[in-house]
Amino acid sequence: MRSAHRRPGVTEVQRLIMEGGRRLHGQVRISGSKNAVLPILAATLLTDEECVIRNVPRLRDVAVMTSILRRLGAEVHAEAEEGEQVLRVCARRLRTHEVPETLVRRMRSSIFLMGPLLGREGRVRLSYPGGCAIGPRPINLHLKALSDLGAVIEERNGYLEARAPVLAGATVHLDQSSVGATENAMMAAVLARGMTAIYNAAREPEIADLQGFLNAMGARVSGAGTDVIRVEGVGRLRGADYRVIPDRIEAGTYLVAAAITGGHLVLLDAEPSHLESPIAKLREAGAVVTARGREIHVQGPDRPRAVDIKTVPYPGFPTDLQSPFMALLSLAEGTSIITESIFENRFKVAGELRRMGAQIAIDGRVAVIRGVHRLSGAVVEAMDDLRGGAALVLAGLAAEGRTVVEGVRHIERGYQDLDRKLLEVGARIRRTLNGAVLTRRTAILPAPPPPIGS
Repeated sequence: MRSAHRRPGVTEVQRLIMEGGRRLHGQVRISGSKNAVLPILAATLLTDEECVIRNVPRLRDVAVMTSILRRLGAEVHAEAEEGEQVLRVCARRLRTHEVPETLVRRMRSSIFLMGPLLGREGRVRLSYPGGCAIGPRPINLHLKALSDLGAVIEERNGYLEARAPVLAGATVHLDQSSVGATENAMMAAVLARGMTAIYNAAREPEIADLQGFLNAMGARVSGAGTDVIRVEGVGRLRGADYRVIPDRIEAGTYLVAAAITGGHLVLLDAEPSHLESPIAKLREAGAVVTARGREIHVQGPDRPRAVDIKTVPYPGFPTDLQSPFMALLSLAEGTSIITESIFENRFKVAGELRRMGAQIAIDGRVAVIRGVHRLSGAVVEAMDDLRGGAALVLAGLAAEGRTVVEGVRHIERGYQDLDRKLLEVGARIRRTLNGAVLTRRTAILPAPPPPIGS
């Protein structure tokens, strides 16, 4: 068995261990969106009043962001209400404009702090962000957008230093449709003088959620969901009470979990309209998917059919679901082709899937997947891509025998209680910490569903 990577001084070793071959059956409640809540938490810095954020997922990235907010001087209190996490954030007194390097390097989304701190404090200093190693994600789009609004940005000894005593509304043209740059420009513009227009803006649902939160604070933002967003600057923002949208990538992952095991799952608190492209591909692969309000029902096929996928910005097929679909198509009848047009290094998981028997050939940004009849359990590693880690868990659910997934900390950056949720719909899975089992059911469950093929 390969040993997990360890950082100096860290002895904690977590693994997910599963016995595959069981059809999943039951209900899964979808958590709040990771990619929506992170910029929303950053936006709480724009006001000195308390903000209440509901449906906050319990994730490593959220914990890092709250640590950053506290280090900046904000008060952050976590509460549990009706089984979900609620965060109360009050940035009445900020004591610094410098974001701690140790925390920045743990999460790329820390770049979102530039816009709010420039809008609130007129200055910010931070190192280059970290995050998943899935290829270059240059921050030049962020810096250009903030510069258009009047910020002066310099690089000194590996740090970004920006100042803007006064931000002014401007026309911002994004060279690429970047979610992060769009959100940073929105947050910087809400307190700027005058009108800002952001062209070639990203259209993701998380953009619309940030607009909803900013407007609840008293901002004047319109156009989210289109490629032109307009922001009329205001003098100040107030606190707000806001509920985060469901996580469409988590929902898509559980849809694939049902499909890859031939199971039947009902996703609760989901938003079907955010998943139209993945749902279409699942239907093309043979799954039966129906939506009823905020529920999605999915019945997996006995064996999926091959499909071709190309990742593109929303509303096209999301790059974050490419790896889970690669696991599914590894078992499909026929040959599938996946073209990754967003990130150049997002095929790292292919090597780990091949350890389980998958037949995947990579040529640049194209993966050719020749479906096999079965995968075999193996020791695999999530490495530093949380979506690739989730794909390995999905493969382990369908594989014959025992699968051990190492690098669990990466998966926990984006999935709340993944092992527990899977356990409660019939998976044989457990999470271990230095050999001790951590996974437990939280409710009395019906008898587990029959094995695949029974």
